[in-house]
Amino acid sequence: MLLSLYAGCGGLDLGFERAGFEVGLAYDIGKSAVASWNRNRERAGKAWVADLTTIRMKDMDQHYGEHFRPNGIIGGPPCQSFSRANHARSESDPRGRQVPRFFSIALRFHRYRGPLDFILMENVPELARTSGGSFLKKEIHRLEENGFDVKVFFQDAVDHSVPQFRKRLFVLGVPVGSVASREWKAPNGTNEYRTVRQAIGKLPNPARFRRGISPAEFPEHPNHWCMNPKSPRFFDGSLVEGSTSGRSFKTLAWDAPSVAASYGHREVHVHPEGCRRLSVFEAMKIQGFPDSFVLEGSLSSQIDQVSEAVPPPLAEAIALSVAGAIGMQTSTDSDGSERSCKQRQI
Repeated sequence: MLLSLYAGCGGLDLGFERAGFEVGLAYDIGKSAVASWNRNRERAGKAWVADLTTIRMKDMDQHYGEHFRPNGIIGGPPCQSFSRANHARSESDPRGRQVPRFFSIALRFHRYRGPLDFILMENVPELARTSGGSFLKKEIHRLEENGFDVKVFFQDAVDHSVPQFRKRLFVLGVPVGSVASREWKAPNGTNEYRTVRQAIGKLPNPARFRRGISPAEFPEHPNHWCMNPKSPRFFDGSLVEGSTSGRSFKTLAWDAPSVAASYGHREVHVHPEGCRRLSVFEAMKIQGFPDSFVLEGSLSSQIDQVSEAVPPPLAEAIALSVAGAIGMQTSTDSDGSERSCKQRQI
């Protein structure tokens, strides 16, 4: 049973669920993200809107309906204060304090409800360089003082059949002396690069935003909509396929993976044809979400949700590596490849 913190719409959680884990509770401060999380699960109501700087264990017990005792804690605290895409980043940004808070909550569960089998945090690679590296080293030291062996590693979503270059940092803590401490290995990639064309090349044109528009009017999918293009650049031929040097008008190439999805202020990457920005659904597919996944909320909120998510195929690869290390039984597909695991009893 897992506790997911800073869960967003649930990309990281979806990967762990595909690997056989069960998420008992999930938390995020965004109402639309939580609505999306619950919409896409058979059993709704596991995700809750909460301020994780103030939440208490007894609040979680109330939400769970009984004494909550997870065996693993996962999450991706806000990364905007560390990201290269944030040109105004500052060490005083309050979002940066969510990383220590993530580990504080996890260690509290380990101390009073544990022991935990593992703690896993996802973030941007720049976190490792914040304050000359001392920011992350302080959190690693906290984990080590509490009996964890800490693995810091990097993975790129493009190596896991996601049509996007998206490198991420992971911090995995497992108990010192455990089998996981000895056996865990970082996941290998699939060596199958997918392109933008493979992801979205066959989609019809999306609906354009207008007041009062209903998802029932959208072609293909309830999230296949985009903003009406307004900049002259969408009409004068200046947006060239594959030109990604500019910050606000990164134009994708058909036959290559996308650059990292780092959207803000509705500045979604530009479609390879240069005539509009990607639809939310196109962005979801470039993040590796299944077609059955639906995001709730306004257009801006949906863009934020997909931008902040962990690509589910990358999350699944991480989850399978953890599952194997902590002793979960792995099932195999007919082709012999490992795909999912059965949750062990605790």
